[in-house]
Amino acid sequence: MASGSSVEGVRRANLGAILRLVHHLGPLSRARLTSETGLNRSTIGGLVTTLAEHGLVREQDPDPTRRVGRPSPTVVPTDDVVAIAANPEVDALEIGIVGFGGRVRQRVRLDTDSVPSPEETAERIALAIDGWSAGALRGARILGIGIAVPGLVRAADRIVRNAPHLGWRDVDLARMVTERTGLVAEVGNDASLGAVAEWVFGAARGHDDVVYLNGGASGIGGGAILGGVSVGGVSGYAGEWGQNRPSVDDAIDRCVPGGTLEDEVNRGRLFDAYGVSDDPSLAAGLARLLSAEASRQRRILASTLANAANTLNPSRIVLGGFLAALREADARAFDESVRGQMLAAPAEDLTLAPAALGADRLLIGAAELVFERLLADPVV
Repeated sequence: MASGSSVEGVRRANLGAILRLVHHLGPLSRARLTSETGLNRSTIGGLVTTLAEHGLVREQDPDPTRRVGRPSPTVVPTDDVVAIAANPEVDALEIGIVGFGGRVRQRVRLDTDSVPSPEETAERIALAIDGWSAGALRGARILGIGIAVPGLVRAADRIVRNAPHLGWRDVDLARMVTERTGLVAEVGNDASLGAVAEWVFGAARGHDDVVYLNGGASGIGGGAILGGVSVGGVSGYAGEWGQNRPSVDDAIDRCVPGGTLEDEVNRGRLFDAYGVSDDPSLAAGLARLLSAEASRQRRILASTLANAANTLNPSRIVLGGFLAALREADARAFDESVRGQMLAAPAEDLTLAPAALGADRLLIGAAELVFERLLADPVV
């Protein structure tokens, strides 16, 4: 199951593997854990006992309606292990409590009249935690804070190098939040974390090669999972799909000479075409009307996805935000357009799907920054 430089190293790796399965797949019987890992029943029993002693899992009786033969206890994540997750945007700060196992237990959206500063963001996260301390967080074991930021985050030290829509440059947000809350904070790119969330719990579950694009108020971002690994690049900046310059076959389809993908495929332009305010709750309904603007954006998006699929050969492309709405206007025609612009062989393996986690995906993705430290060494 695992390799290491010592018996203890192997044991710790196996503990992490068991905990990862329970976290990602939900309640699992000891028999299922034995099957998934290849370890024997007695070893699984010892590992589960250790995790339970550290308060990370608990065992419950199996479902009696599904009992066949000798019953096997079911291993589930404990209820009191949580991460705090946050997502600052241009018009709001969303903060949530995410339980081990990926369920958002509590959330609050704090609308703002102006773009929040890093200092304001840290302060509001701290105040939210304080407000929940006697209620939703009472008795909870808080592992840390994960923050999904719409911008470039350097992998080496989690510095926000540039969040253009927030106006942040070279900001050590993690340090600010840690100093204000006393909890270890982690920061990552919002779209890359959304990709992880959809891969672990959502529309890309079961796929090890995934391209994910999300469209929102801050433009278009995304991520890639290749061979079951989230791809960050040399410094952590991979996935900036919105900054690529798309090929536009028909000059009439181009609105911004030399523009990027997010200049051409743009939520604001879509709403302007309908003469309504930029309200994300209306995106799905408006995109289904397939105006000339929506059709133009679909053509450009389809070509971009075909290029990405030819390059990376994913088995699934997941679209979130208003990009999902554009596809859903006529999903079959859109998917055929993507595959029709690809090489035939990689097109055979490709499926497309809308993001499945809705408004939860960025909070869940941010929480994974925290949970990943636990999974790396559960009993440190």
